[in-house]
Amino acid sequence: MSIEVIETDVAIVGGGPAGLTAAAALAPGLDVVVLEREAAAGGIPRHSDHPGYGIRDMKSFISGPSYARRLVDQATAAGADIRTRATVTGWSGDTSLDVTSPEGRQRVQARAVVLATGARERPRSARLIPGDRGSGVYTTGHLQNLVHVQHRTVGRRAVIVGAELVSYSAVLTLRHAGCDTALMTTTHPSPESYAVFNLAGRSPLLGVDVATRTRVTRIIGKPALRAVEIEDLDTGRRRIVDCDTLVLTGDWIPDHELARAAGLDMDTDTLGPLTDTALRTSRPGVFAIGNLLHPVDTADIAALDGRHVAAAVRRHLSGTPVPAAGVRLTAAAPLRWVTPGVLRPGDGPPARNRLLLWTDTLVRVPKVVVRQDGRVVGRRTLPWAASPGRVFRVPAGILEHVDPKGGPVTVSLG
Repeated sequence: MSIEVIETDVAIVGGGPAGLTAAAALAPGLDVVVLEREAAAGGIPRHSDHPGYGIRDMKSFISGPSYARRLVDQATAAGADIRTRATVTGWSGDTSLDVTSPEGRQRVQARAVVLATGARERPRSARLIPGDRGSGVYTTGHLQNLVHVQHRTVGRRAVIVGAELVSYSAVLTLRHAGCDTALMTTTHPSPESYAVFNLAGRSPLLGVDVATRTRVTRIIGKPALRAVEIEDLDTGRRRIVDCDTLVLTGDWIPDHELARAAGLDMDTDTLGPLTDTALRTSRPGVFAIGNLLHPVDTADIAALDGRHVAAAVRRHLSGTPVPAAGVRLTAAAPLRWVTPGVLRPGDGPPARNRLLLWTDTLVRVPKVVVRQDGRVVGRRTLPWAASPGRVFRVPAGILEHVDPKGGPVTVSLG
C-alpha cells in the first residue's frame, strides 16, 4: 500500500488549546499541519459545557465549547491545516511522522514538530481500587464526553473522588445531567481547589459535601454500581455511601507515548518530556508544550505555552543555533516536580515568566529556596499558597543568580 507524503514546515500533534494556539501563532508565513486524533479539534474544553475558559489567553469568560470553537477558528483563519481523525502512529525520522486517518496512511515530513498531546486522568484500573466491576464508574473526561457530546444520561446520585478544579467541573456536568453529587472525597486535609470554588461547592446551589482525609476502599455492585466504601484515613473507620455513579477526577498522567517512542529525554517526575525554557526537547526540531509537560494546568495556561513556543520554532527554522547545554532544575519534597527542567545560557524566561511546580503538601505561606553547588542562590516568600491538586507558580526571577554553567539546581520550600 502506498503512503501519501505530506511536506510541511511544522507538524503539531494534538488539536487542543496548546496545539491550536501554537498553530495560530505559527501559520502566518509557515505551512502548519495540526494532527488531531479525535473527530473534532478543540481538546477537553469541547466536552466541558460550563463557563470559566479563556481568561488568561483570550481575556474572556466563556464556556468550554465556545472556547474550543474560537481556538479552531483562530488557527484556521491563520492558515493552519487542521486534520481530524488523524492518529500519529510513530516516527519515520527525526521530524517525520507516520499517520493513519480515514484517507489511509500518510507520512508527514516536517522541518519541526510540536508535541501537544496533553494529559489524561488515570482510570480505576490504574488507581487499584478494589471491588466489583460494575458500570457507572467514569473519569471526568469520559463523563463529559457522554453528557455533553453524546447527550447520554448517567445515574442519579454520585460520589466524586478528588476535590480539585476538575472535580468541580465534574459536579457541574453531573448537575447538567440531573445527577446529584452526594459526596466528594479527598485524601488531603482540605479541598485542593481554590477557595472560591470550595465556597461555591458548599453553597445551596450545589450543596456538595466534602469528606477530607478519606479514600474510596471498595466499589460495590454489579452489573451496575450500588455503593462505595470510604475510609477515614485518620481513624480507619469505614462507611458505605449509596451511589450509582462514581467519578474519578484528577490523578493526571501525560499522554507521553509518542514522546517516549521518539527516545526523548524524559522527566522522571512529571513523566513528560524534559524541556528548557524555550520548550525545546532533547531532539533538535522537536518541541513539547501544554499539559504534556505539566499535568495538569488550566486550558488557558496550556494555550499560552503554544504562544510561547512559536518564537523558538521560528528560530529553529531560521537556523539559529541552540544554546549550549544548560543546568538541570529539580524539585525537593514536598514539591513533586518543576517545569521547565533545563536552564540554558542565553535563553529567555519560561512562558509567562513563571516556573510551574506541584506540591504534595499544603504550605500556606511558601518560602521558596533555590540551591546550586551547595549554596542558596535564590529565595522568595510568596503570598499565595502551595496547594496539592493545582499548579504552584513561582516567578522565574528567582533563578536570576543561577550559574547556567554550574551544577544542578534544586528548588525547595524552606
